[in-house]
Amino acid sequence: MKKKSLEYFLIILIGSLISYFASQTSFDKPSEKIDEKIDEKIIVTKIIDGDTVELNDGRRVRYIGIDTPEKSDCYFKEASNKNKELVEGKEVRLEKDKSDTDRYGRLLRYVYVDEFMVNDVLVKEGYAKAYKYPPDVKYSEEFFDSEQLAKNDKLGLWSGACDK
Repeated sequence: MKKKSLEYFLIILIGSLISYFASQTSFDKPSEKIDEKIDEKIIVTKIIDGDTVELNDGRRVRYIGIDTPEKSDCYFKEASNKNKELVEGKEVRLEKDKSDTDRYGRLLRYVYVDEFMVNDVLVKEGYAKAYKYPPDVKYSEEFFDSEQLAKNDKLGLWSGACDK
């Protein structure tokens, strides 16, 4: 009789454990944490330009939602220098939106130093323009609001320095 009770107890225990673990896993929807590097901290070692950096592991990051002047454009040097001031040699936190990389293999990320988002700082201070790159549009409205503030205050790109 004791042996039968023990068998029933073990069957119920095993069934309960299976039921518990099955309820902890959703088979209907993909896991929210597909890529362990969706939100990571890492050191910036090199500035490529105003909106692109290289990390200490060799990967390059293109800032999402903004556009800074290219090498041949007015305000390129200022935007690149500001980016350098903000992130070079610092630990940054990278936040992914929808896309992982662009057509050049660069990571697409929102970049943070401490509590501030570098992408937004560059726009707010007039070093970058807000630019909507669907499907990565999580902060588009904030960037366009920041651009309007920079325009109103005639900062950087909006100062008239490039209107010659």
